[in-house]
Amino acid sequence: MLSEKMQEALNAQINAELMSAYLYLSMAAYFYDANFPGFANWMRIQDHEERIHAMKIYDYVVARNGRVRLLPLEGPKVEWQSPLDAFEDAYKHEQKVTGLISKLVDLAVSEGDHATDSFLKWFVDEQVEEEASVDAIVQDLRRAGDSAQILFMLDRELGGRQAEEEGSGEDE
Repeated sequence: MLSEKMQEALNAQINAELMSAYLYLSMAAYFYDANFPGFANWMRIQDHEERIHAMKIYDYVVARNGRVRLLPLEGPKVEWQSPLDAFEDAYKHEQKVTGLISKLVDLAVSEGDHATDSFLKWFVDEQVEEEASVDAIVQDLRRAGDSAQILFMLDRELGGRQAEEEGSGEDE
């Protein structure tokens, strides 16, 4: 059984993961409008992954006989100056989520909630991957500068990203 404090913190994290999905979906819309379908594809897949993350926590709360309480979502940012600007925001956002996950782990440890601590290990590892993935794109975009040709090639490359099968263990 989850403590009230842990249940509240996990519910806040569900909300944060859904907000992440909402932000990435907004970024996808920005990229579609700016005629970067590959960048939009990458963001749509991120949206999907964030919703999977939210549902992992949702299902965990339910499995521990807790009560899921969904909170309102704020409208996400809708405009960026460039692909680099959007991906820099995505990187900052992933760093923020990493901090939130770390605080959840700290809470689980302080409460002696070994089950939740164990459950959160996957999210800790996932955040390392998420930050590295977005940072690699930020670095590529910084190197590209204003080169339309390189932006075109990066857009094409990110357009080739495909969602992992749910349950494959790759993006769960």
